[in-house]
Amino acid sequence: MLFFTVSHRGHAYSLELPASTTLTALHAQLEELTSVPPSMQKLLWKGKKAANDDTTLQQAGFKDGMKIQMLGSTPDEVSGIKAVEDERAKRDRIMHERTLKPQAKLRSTGSSSSSALQYRFHNVAPLLHLPEPDSAQAMLDKLANDPAILHVMQKHKFSVGLLTELAPHEQPGLLGLNENAGQKIKLRIRTNRYDGFRLYSEIRRVLCHELTHNVWGDHDENFKELNSKLNREVTEFERARATGTHYLTSSADPHGIYQPASELEAQAYVLGGSSQSTPVVGESREAMRRRVLEATMNRLRKEEEELELSCGTGKDVSTSNPDGPSTS
Repeated sequence: MLFFTVSHRGHAYSLELPASTTLTALHAQLEELTSVPPSMQKLLWKGKKAANDDTTLQQAGFKDGMKIQMLGSTPDEVSGIKAVEDERAKRDRIMHERTLKPQAKLRSTGSSSSSALQYRFHNVAPLLHLPEPDSAQAMLDKLANDPAILHVMQKHKFSVGLLTELAPHEQPGLLGLNENAGQKIKLRIRTNRYDGFRLYSEIRRVLCHELTHNVWGDHDENFKELNSKLNREVTEFERARATGTHYLTSSADPHGIYQPASELEAQAYVLGGSSQSTPVVGESREAMRRRVLEATMNRLRKEEEELELSCGTGKDVSTSNPDGPSTS
């Protein structure tokens, strides 16, 4: 009798078999233990000798007490990976076909098909070891194909190699991370308990923050100005689409001069317009507008401060605050 251990994906299986047992019989027993079919099993051990399926364990070099490593995937795992790859190939084919068709231009200058192909997210992929990878893929695809996000990417010539997600349990202190100025952007899209996904508007705001890191690494005044500008342009783009506007020039900034107050005021209108505010007795309409605007501006500043704290760009992410999310 031979006593030996077979390890597969962190699990160790202790076996006791006669030395005359064939490798075929061993593979069959390992299939019962791991659900990996014999054709997909690969065994590695010290002193391995050339063998075929009829070779006995003794002839193959098995010895008492030896440790064997097994590699291999189950049919369900293989089919799952193939399904994801097929879906990604289908999506890439559809996106490629769309780029070959004439597109309606939302601006007078328009964006050429070459810029649309260049300034975008070139790859989108979830973390397959996390729950519901298909739902995560759908969320990332929605972000990658968001018309307002693509608008600012083409306008500012942003290109991102890979858009993927952050695992809450692996990097609990981060909401976002930009690696190598756009080579890879990671976003926290899931709730801490993995029971759903965070609000789309919040994730997209983090994405704007991370896109700003394509240009500026530190959270200095240059970064804050561009980040605020991207958020304003997203707001203006969506307002233009909603009203059917084709020329997206800002009435508050007709000459292209950046004005932070205008951006904040635009967001104040969208996020908490005076029509949705409860008036104070005796308060004039103008006073109420100023009060709502000030409250919204304070909220936006606080959100930006929280985003900076939860940003992993330029930080050692291994030392991120474990008690709360951060971004980069």
